[in-house]
Amino acid sequence: MRTRYRRKWTAPLAMLACGALLLSGCADFDNTAAGQKFTPVNPPSPEVPPQVGPGGEAGDSGPGGPGRGNGPNQPPTPVPPPQGCKDFDKAVIATCLDTVAAVAALPGDGSAPSGLAGERKSGRIVLAAAGKDPADWAAIAVDGSSDGGLTSLALSPGFAEDQLVFAYITTPSDNRVVRLAKGQTPKPVLTGIPKGATGNRGVIGTDAKGALLVATGDAGNPGLAADPGSLAGKVLRIDTSGKPAPGNPTAGSAVFSTGVHSPGGMCRDQSGSRLWLTDRLADKDVLYRLRGGQPLTTPAWSWTDKPGVAGCADFVGPTGYLTLTTSIAGNLQNLPVTPDGAVTGKPNVLMDGKVGKPPRTFGRLSAMSMINPQMALTGTLNKDGGAPVSSDDRVLIVTPSASAGTGGKD
Repeated sequence: MRTRYRRKWTAPLAMLACGALLLSGCADFDNTAAGQKFTPVNPPSPEVPPQVGPGGEAGDSGPGGPGRGNGPNQPPTPVPPPQGCKDFDKAVIATCLDTVAAVAALPGDGSAPSGLAGERKSGRIVLAAAGKDPADWAAIAVDGSSDGGLTSLALSPGFAEDQLVFAYITTPSDNRVVRLAKGQTPKPVLTGIPKGATGNRGVIGTDAKGALLVATGDAGNPGLAADPGSLAGKVLRIDTSGKPAPGNPTAGSAVFSTGVHSPGGMCRDQSGSRLWLTDRLADKDVLYRLRGGQPLTTPAWSWTDKPGVAGCADFVGPTGYLTLTTSIAGNLQNLPVTPDGAVTGKPNVLMDGKVGKPPRTFGRLSAMSMINPQMALTGTLNKDGGAPVSSDDRVLIVTPSASAGTGGKD
């Protein structure tokens, strides 16, 4: 039987009308959660709705309503290009930053979305909020050479009370996790994570039990990912003081899973029943379903065309998508996933500058952080090997609604 899912992707106040393009190189997904074999098939072509702006008019996609008044048979007017640091796309809430590798959404109801954005090379953290200029929040001394620097941010599980933020950084001597509050000097939480010429990127997430999950790179040595005596190439589960968290697979050990190489992003659903990690191997990019005590050997999905999978957000719900950003291909991808974590078809490519009315792209995308079940924060990396525009690098808000068809099962 073939199943088709339809969902929409837009940006807040300036909805992103996106279609779907299929990836050319996908294989090796794990469908054990479904309890049956699955053969992906090419999805039907999706219907793409007209661009709709905040006032409900087709084509109203920018400030002041560019395209406002277009008739139903007229194409929507594209959003004007940036002018200096002014960006006319209402999805953009911060501009003229430097290589936004890390984001952390701040609590709120989504009516005034905001979050922290970290610059990889400088270690600067700014507060990004719609309608306001970016404001300095803190600064961390980092070694931004190679792929290191400030690569991840995560709010403390008790952020409402302690106002603490955790960061994954590279120093001249190691990779480490630090914690800090606004304007304060960071304090070390977990140090001594091996540093190499490459493989320094790490990501931080949280689970539903109040622990931190830290995915570490392999420091350019793939053998360290399987070495139980090394902190490199692991998913570590620690408490907020840096000690192994209670309930780990091995008591007294921080290791939650092994086999990481160059992590890009980590995400979970609200209940914590689904944990995901993106990673980049020598021959492919992969998405893993994280399970404590199980090594990362069989991907839930893989990309042989290596688009640079980065952040992810779990918008799965009853029937929906795991949404991923890419830092090389520069697009957004919806991967259809069931509530029990089984992948049911190929990803749909969005925000690639080729689909949508009008087609839109923001270039290379980085981490993702969910604001609420309908909205996520992401950043751009166009100053790090991309093609920056005058307002780069930027922080964006996206919401889960793009028209997308997917393959079902036979």
